[in-house]
Amino acid sequence: MDPEAYVEAVLSLIETVPPGRVTTYGAVADAVGSRGPRSVGRVMSTYGASVPWWRVVRADGSPASGHEAEALRRLAAEGTPLRGSRVALAEARHPLPGAWPDPRPDAP
Repeated sequence: MDPEAYVEAVLSLIETVPPGRVTTYGAVADAVGSRGPRSVGRVMSTYGASVPWWRVVRADGSPASGHEAEALRRLAAEGTPLRGSRVALAEARHPLPGAWPDPRPDAP
């Protein structure tokens, strides 16, 4: 996939995550057939201001580095289930087409 198409695929997928739900960098990477979660993070840091970036979290449910407070404020305002400073992924994970199921026992 060429770089422009990759950026568009990542951003388009993130736009499908509804309020109150989240996805992970790894799930986005799986769904777009990508190079990995870090490449999704790179797209988000460069181009993600126009999409609901706060709905993409790390695999442990924590928000993006450097934006934790703002992300948690937005997530709480949307009614996203939180456990302290992390999203309760078992309750809030939004399934993405093409993403591998999460192997953790608490995954939905």
